Amino acid sequence: MGRPAAGHAFVVQDRALDQRRAGPLWLRNPHIAKLVSEAILVGQDERRFYELCAWVVMPNHVHLLILPQVPPAILMRWLKGSTARSANRILRRTGQPFWQDESFDHYLRNAGQVARIAAYIEGNPVSAGLARSAEGWPWSSAGWQAEPPAPPNLARF
Repeated sequence: MGRPAAGHAFVVQDRALDQRRAGPLWLRNPHIAKLVSEAILVGQDERRFYELCAWVVMPNHVHLLILPQVPPAILMRWLKGSTARSANRILRRTGQPFWQDESFDHYLRNAGQVARIAAYIEGNPVSAGLARSAEGWPWSSAGWQAEPPAPPNLARF
């Protein structure tokens, strides 16, 4: 037997995160989930680091499906750094890391993959038992209740 495909390994790891009830679940705090959600939109609209396709803030992890406009290391350093400071302030923590050092990226090669992964990301709260519908989870591109921009039109990718 060979190693599992990268996509399969990702799903297995993501499902394990969804079932995890221990460890840091700071993102379930609505104030922290909101600040991370807003920062994700700032990364697109003000910083122009990427074009968003889909995103979700889960209790212990975040998914972004983006078309990067700068190297991923730059945008991740900005996103993690700016949100960590604010989140740690909310949690009254100092001098401690908020995010894990690593992040995991995958390259998608066609519109079919993009649409499938976008649906997976937006459906993550449903499959984790956190919401009845993707639109019912407020911390995602499917359920975000802020002013426009609305989630992008995936047909152009």
